Amino acid sequence: MAVSLRPLRPDDSERLLTWRNSPEVAAYMYTDHAIAPDEHARWFAGIEGDARRAYWIIELDGEPVGLANLYDIDRANGRCAWAYYLASPSVRGRGVGAQVELQVIDRVFGEFALEKLWCEVLASNEAVWKLHQGFGFQIEATLRGHVLKGGQRQDVIGLGLLKVDWREKRSAVVERLDRIAQRASARTASANLSAPSPSQSVADS
Repeated sequence: MAVSLRPLRPDDSERLLTWRNSPEVAAYMYTDHAIAPDEHARWFAGIEGDARRAYWIIELDGEPVGLANLYDIDRANGRCAWAYYLASPSVRGRGVGAQVELQVIDRVFGEFALEKLWCEVLASNEAVWKLHQGFGFQIEATLRGHVLKGGQRQDVIGLGLLKVDWREKRSAVVERLDRIAQRASARTASANLSAPSPSQSVADS
């Protein structure tokens, strides 16, 4: 499984609109309304040349599966916020999100040379904010009734990661992800070995 981040291209625009309006993605966004094509076009056009934002398409084995981004990039204070989503439920639970998180953190503290990374997650999305904690993020805020979703006010968890903390945490995180990847590969290999070949299936039918 190869997870990579690539810059946006003009031909990603339609794909992103479809992803953003899908129920699987919209459920975890701050806004509930369906994004209209003209609204999306203005947003997409505004990305280019905006030094306070950065976007990447998440690819799994060369296929686009989601979006990762930085926003509120503040060079003066050495910090930014980030978010990501996986568009298809079929790629969730496979460790893709963890690989994305590792790559984004490394870029923020390496290429972007910032000192702090921040994120906000709906409190109901426990799996994601706990994933962040596994990378060393600490809960710094509980924003009560912060967003309105489905007519109900929802809390938001704010988490922060400092570069100095990441330096101490990174090796252990990478080792843990490597172990998870090795176990996943072993399970896949075992499943392939135990699966009947086409000729066996025909003979047994």
